[in-house]
Amino acid sequence: MSRRWQYKVVELPYKVFGGKLNDRAQAELDKLGAQGWELVSVVQSHYADALRMFLKKEN
Repeated sequence: MSRRWQYKVVELPYKVFGGKLNDRAQAELDKLGAQGWELVSVVQSHYADALRMFLKKEN
């Protein structure tokens, strides 16, 4: 049986104002996890100005 996946890329910009990145990332992951998304990978964006999160969920 083959599985079908849906993918999502979320980019969290680094901000001087707007709360700690850890807190914002945690809130975003909690929200997406409640929707069924699973974190697959995290990378720093090319210009080091954002955190890029890759998620998936089964269709």
